[in-house]
Amino acid sequence: MLSIVCVYNDREILEDSLLKSLDTQGSEYELITVDNTKNAFSSAASALNDAGRRASGKYIVFVHQDVDLKSTSWLGSTEEILDSIPNLGIAGVAGMSECGDGRWDGIRSNITHRDPPRKLPGRPIQEPERVQTLDECLVVIPKAVFAVLPFDDVVCDDWHLYAVDYCLCVRKKLHLDVYVIPMSLHHGGSVRLSSSRIHNLVLGGLPRTYYQTLRRLLRKHRRHYGQIRTTCGVWSTSCPLVLQRPLSLARRALSYLWERFKRGMHVASRR
Repeated sequence: MLSIVCVYNDREILEDSLLKSLDTQGSEYELITVDNTKNAFSSAASALNDAGRRASGKYIVFVHQDVDLKSTSWLGSTEEILDSIPNLGIAGVAGMSECGDGRWDGIRSNITHRDPPRKLPGRPIQEPERVQTLDECLVVIPKAVFAVLPFDDVVCDDWHLYAVDYCLCVRKKLHLDVYVIPMSLHHGGSVRLSSSRIHNLVLGGLPRTYYQTLRRLLRKHRRHYGQIRTTCGVWSTSCPLVLQRPLSLARRALSYLWERFKRGMHVASRR
């Protein structure tokens, strides 16, 4: 059985996305939701550790509130895949391979995201594939593994990179593997360029708290990894982050402009 753990700050989004898709599932599951609408928890790691300790399923699914599983057999199919993977430390639906020269060619995923839905860049997969790190939208950890290794709520004291850190730790400390599994879903979100997003782009493409956590993460893992490859960027553990951020900003800005151009061409071709 799967235990579903979700920390939410918007009950309406939770009900319209995750809970609605869970209601259609044909498999038994345990649901543990954490109400953070009043900011009871200051970090994802601390909230998920608290909920994860209460889970009783063989696998614990840590998932965002705005995820729609789409398929009525999603839970059952996922559990079958997980049971077939040897030496499993953590699995997810989007991740970053150690293969490839750049950011986009390293991404492995079958999911869609944002509104209107579109595929993640990178390569879709047909079978489980080992990767270095996973995106936080949905990750699955065997309960037996989580009992030994919880999320690091000291290094990851905000809402970013907790799954990335877990992937690196589960490989280094427990010598277990990290996998992306070939399951589809939709992870919501808006592509509108709000003033806050413009502010983030000026700061370097991501929120300030992301970079604060990333700096601690690079320091923590620099003895064991030359690069930390995430779906948000490829980061050197030996180069100061202040020198890496301008390049990250340029890449993200070009990516945003390219996506806008492709959408414009698509609209023009339909006229």
